Amino acid sequence: MQFDLTGRKAVVTGAGSGIGLACVRALAEAGAEVLGGSRTVGPELLAATPYALTVDLAAEDGAQTLVKHALAEFGGVDILVNNVGGGVKLASGFLDIDDDTWREAFGLNVLTAVRTTREALPSLVERRGAVINIGSVNATLADPRLAHYSAAKAALASVGKSLSAEFTPLGVRVNTISPGPVRTRVWTNPETARSAGLTPEEFVDAVPKMTGLATGRIIEPEEIATLVVLLASGKVPSIAGSDYLIDAGMSRPALR
Repeated sequence: MQFDLTGRKAVVTGAGSGIGLACVRALAEAGAEVLGGSRTVGPELLAATPYALTVDLAAEDGAQTLVKHALAEFGGVDILVNNVGGGVKLASGFLDIDDDTWREAFGLNVLTAVRTTREALPSLVERRGAVINIGSVNATLADPRLAHYSAAKAALASVGKSLSAEFTPLGVRVNTISPGPVRTRVWTNPETARSAGLTPEEFVDAVPKMTGLATGRIIEPEEIATLVVLLASGKVPSIAGSDYLIDAGMSRPALR
């Protein structure tokens, strides 16, 4: 199946690396003009799109700055990919998670998407566009060490469903993608590998067994980006208010 997004205008948050960068590349390859927003605009992002903006979406005015720039550059927004997230800080348990950690998790994973979507919605409604939120399999996994992150990603999925209920009748398709372990800095960080007594390459190779990936391989950012392009294309217009797992079989039911 070929995707032709020629003439579509897209905004991707957290576009500097990982899933966000892969989404910029995939949308641009399909013909869209893509604005990538990132706290750090590096050579890889600039190679993927001529439209990039240094912006901190954790700041209260970050979303407004990004969307205003997109509207000035493109004249409208057809596709919004809310990819900014973070706060994956392992705690020893619930009592080890302080207020600042909770605030950071919800600020990065929920408020960034809420604010950016709010700013872009008038244009998205006018152009009958699409919103794709990047969530996490952790939204449905009970892990006391990541209670803050899981709760925030669960909230993001809920926001997506609420948006879909209200704005699908107005022509805006809102969906969430919830990946399992993806080859991003969360897993490729040398410090993380070193704490496990492994090289970065050895640690990444061990991730499938550690996390129970049935495929035996870590998920690649390009896999998430491929689904983003499908959802953005409108080729399957009945997909609305959905939450898609790409978790390599991680959350499969246990055998009895």
